[in-house]
Amino acid sequence: MPKLLYLITEDWFFVSHFLPMARTAKAAGFEVVVATRVRNHASRIEAEGFRVVPLESERRSLGLLEALRGFFRIARIVRAERPDIVHCIALRMVAIGGLAAKAGGAKRLVLAPTGLGLLWSEESAFNRFARTVLRFVIGRVLRGRNTHYLFENTDDPREFGLQDSRAVTIVPGAGVAPEEFQPSPDPTAPPLKVAVVARMIEAKGIGDAVDALRRARALGAPVELDLYGSPDPSNRRSCSEADLRKWSEEPGIRWHGPTHDIAAVWRTHHIAMLLTWYREGVPRSLIEAAASGRPIVTTDSPGCRDLVRDRHEGILVPLRNTEAAARALVELAEDAELRARLGSAAHARFTALFTEATVRHAVGTVYAGFGL
Repeated sequence: MPKLLYLITEDWFFVSHFLPMARTAKAAGFEVVVATRVRNHASRIEAEGFRVVPLESERRSLGLLEALRGFFRIARIVRAERPDIVHCIALRMVAIGGLAAKAGGAKRLVLAPTGLGLLWSEESAFNRFARTVLRFVIGRVLRGRNTHYLFENTDDPREFGLQDSRAVTIVPGAGVAPEEFQPSPDPTAPPLKVAVVARMIEAKGIGDAVDALRRARALGAPVELDLYGSPDPSNRRSCSEADLRKWSEEPGIRWHGPTHDIAAVWRTHHIAMLLTWYREGVPRSLIEAAASGRPIVTTDSPGCRDLVRDRHEGILVPLRNTEAAARALVELAEDAELRARLGSAAHARFTALFTEATVRHAVGTVYAGFGL
C-alpha cells in the first residue's frame, strides 16, 4: 500500500477544508498520514481511518529559529514515515515543509499554497524580501520532475513563474458537498440580513464590513450585519474580542462567535459578504454561500473573483472601499429581483465548478499521475 503524508499546520484546518482530498487518497488505496499541530480534531481525523502524527509549531512566529525547528521536525517525520508522496498544505508548510521533505528523502511532492496570505496583502520591506525568497524556493528550488502544484485560483501561479507549467493544477477551493448546502427561500425582508462567516482577523475585512454596514444604514437602507467566527490568537492581525463585543453594541451589528451550522446561517440571511484584503485561495465561506443560492458582495481580488463575476453571481467592490460596499448593500436591499437573479447564478456556478466531486477528481488525477 503506498503512503501519502499530509503536512499541515493545524488539525482544524485539515478537518474543515481537506478531508475530501484525503478520502480520495484513501479510496485510491493510499495509507494516509496527517502530520499537524494537534489541538481538538485528532479524533475526527482518526475516525476517517487516517493516522495522526503530532507536529508542534507556532504559526505566529516568523523567526528563523522557529523555522529551523520546524524544518528538522518535519525532516525527522519524513525519514521515519518514508512516504511515497508528501502533500504540503498552505504557504508556510509548502516552503519549510517542502524543503524539509526533500531533505528527509521524499521522492514526490504535492505543493498546495491554498492562498498567499498577509505576506502578499501588506507592503513592508520584510514582506517584499519574504516574497522574493518564497518565489525562489517554491517556484525554482522545489520545482522538479516529481513535484506537482495545486493552486486554488488562476492568479497565484504567476507569482511563482508557474502560469504555463504542466505541473500546475487549479483546484477550485476545498470542495463543498452540495447535499450539505441547499438553496432555500429568502427570509422575510426588510431588514436585509447580511452575514460574514470568517476568522475574525483584520485582513478578512471584518472592520470594513462593520464600516460598510454603518454607511448603508446612514443612507437609509434597512440592513443588519451578523458576524460568525472566532478571533485567531495565532494571527498577529486578529480582531480582539473586546472590539467584536463593542461593535455588537451598535445598532444592526451582532457578533455571534463560531457556528457549527453554517448552512443555517445562509438559510436565515439574504447576502454573504466578505470584504477581504487577505490574499485568498478561494474563500470556502463564499463557496458555501453560493451553494446555498445566496448573492455575494466581495472584493475584486484573487480567489474571490474566481468564484464571483461582477453582476453575475454578486457584486465586486474595490479593496478597502467601504463606500462601494455600502452602495452595493443599498442596491440589494432595494431590489429583491436582483438578489434572486444573483443568488440563482451563484448556485449554478457552484454546481458547475466548485463541488467536492470536482475537487476530488482533480486531486485524484494528480495522485494517479505519479504512477504508484
